[in-house]
Amino acid sequence: MIHIVPKPTDTPDDNSTGAVIRELERAGARCRVIDLGTIDPLDSGLENELIWVCGIRQDGHQFETLSVLALHNQVVNTPESIVTCASKVMTTALLLHDGIRTPETAYMRSEAQAGAFLKRHGKVVYKPLYGFDGNGIRLVERPDDFGPGPWYLQEYVPNDRDFRVFVIGGEAAGAIARVSEGLMHNIHQGGIGSPVPIDEEMRAIAEASARAVDIDYCGVDLLRDKEGYTVLEVNGTPNWHCMAAPIPRLLAAYLIERRRAMRG
Repeated sequence: MIHIVPKPTDTPDDNSTGAVIRELERAGARCRVIDLGTIDPLDSGLENELIWVCGIRQDGHQFETLSVLALHNQVVNTPESIVTCASKVMTTALLLHDGIRTPETAYMRSEAQAGAFLKRHGKVVYKPLYGFDGNGIRLVERPDDFGPGPWYLQEYVPNDRDFRVFVIGGEAAGAIARVSEGLMHNIHQGGIGSPVPIDEEMRAIAEASARAVDIDYCGVDLLRDKEGYTVLEVNGTPNWHCMAAPIPRLLAAYLIERRRAMRG
């Protein structure tokens, strides 16, 4: 049995969880949806099971529940990797640790340090530490624009598009370019996505990013600058809008293989 935690942002017209469930059922796999809000992880009755987390709410209860369930079950993605990707600071730290290119980034509480970072770059991008879907991201050009700290800041890289590469089991499976007229190209912020081929440089940096955060599958967001691709972030519960690759079918096959491996 594959137990499924559905994405809380699913809608009837945009149902990521349902797309994978249909592929699991088509392949003859047994699965069921579970509600973390109704589970006591200390007495769940789940042991030696595979739990797939399509998405979770960013609250302490769901993280704690998954962490306890992971003691006696295999959780995909692991709670640790989801938490890592939810934190932009930790993601950046791991990318830098593995020598993966990312825009120059700083995390500080000191106004003087933030001002110096802004002065060095001229303009910077502020991102909420635990933001998602592009919410709250803004361009900062003056110290008065910072708002209350602490601040996670990245150098502004001029661009008219970004890229998302979907990685499953360590291998890049599909990619899109996202284009918009604004700062953010995220689909939820009005960006328009279209499939693109995965070139070798894109493949290498996306797969290296997945290894850096130690995750089963993810969406790696990239920009292209004068030196090549640079990593913006890694998404631990990613969407796959506009992908030409059959991501739901590939995810279902990955989950079935993981369940088969558990049985030995």
